[in-house]
Amino acid sequence: MNQATLHQLKVFEAAARHGSFTRAAEEMFLTQPTISMQIKQLTKSVGIPLFEQVGKRLYLTEAGKELFATCQELFNTLAQFEMKVADLKGLKQGQLRLAVITTAKYFIPRLLGAFCELYPGIEIALQVTNHEGILERMTNNQDDLYIMSQIPENLDINYQEFLENPLVVLAPVNHPLALEKNIPISRLANQPFIMREPGSGTRRAVQKLFEEKNVEVKVKLELGSNEAIKQAIAGGLGISVLSRHTLMPYAEDLTVLDVEHFPIKRDWYMVYPNGKQLSIVARAYFDYLLEAAKQFASEKGF
Repeated sequence: MNQATLHQLKVFEAAARHGSFTRAAEEMFLTQPTISMQIKQLTKSVGIPLFEQVGKRLYLTEAGKELFATCQELFNTLAQFEMKVADLKGLKQGQLRLAVITTAKYFIPRLLGAFCELYPGIEIALQVTNHEGILERMTNNQDDLYIMSQIPENLDINYQEFLENPLVVLAPVNHPLALEKNIPISRLANQPFIMREPGSGTRRAVQKLFEEKNVEVKVKLELGSNEAIKQAIAGGLGISVLSRHTLMPYAEDLTVLDVEHFPIKRDWYMVYPNGKQLSIVARAYFDYLLEAAKQFASEKGF
């Protein structure tokens, strides 16, 4: 591999991560023929195939998997070196790769904005996905920090709680139960229910409580986003359980029902794999978020 260039390795890493030359080309602002040519030259330098195509899908060979892991280690090391140099110069520069659970999009962008004002030299790459998507990204070591509300039990991780994330029963403001107090949870069984999609951490938490209390709700709709669920609730299609954080843009249209055993107590956590060395930028955001969340919680009454 004496003739392999850093550019070729970056092209390969993008193609391997996406499993697609087309998506790698989009990410790197290159043409697909350019991507193919760079991969071809790198393959020639290595001496054995790095990809194999089965049908329309692209797969890494054993050599490709080894090179992909090596590229990730190399680029992480280079990024940390660049940020270390910036830190020695008294600067905070570099990139923060952050993956957050869907509901966190209601408050994380606000906290990111304030962070960027403090450190204008830092670029933010923010990915928003559900619980299963976060686990997949964490397994592949694609990000610096992960923000989630359910700690994975089967992964070796470090985590830090930083903000409460209560799950509440939401209904339209004119719902018949809106003015009642301490509603028995069993009465939810008579209500049309809107549920998050399978793989959602919120759904798992809700189902666990219903199973513990022997409540079987009538699921009328399954929707894949909090926004769609809130629109459905406001439209009178049913009630649902969501994070209280999601209520903020819809406070006039929705109300929180006073149901026994609610809110379900949950927390937001910053998570990263055990053994991962946080970059200077990631550590700066980690420390910043611990303090900023206290102010946010005070303002919102959490």
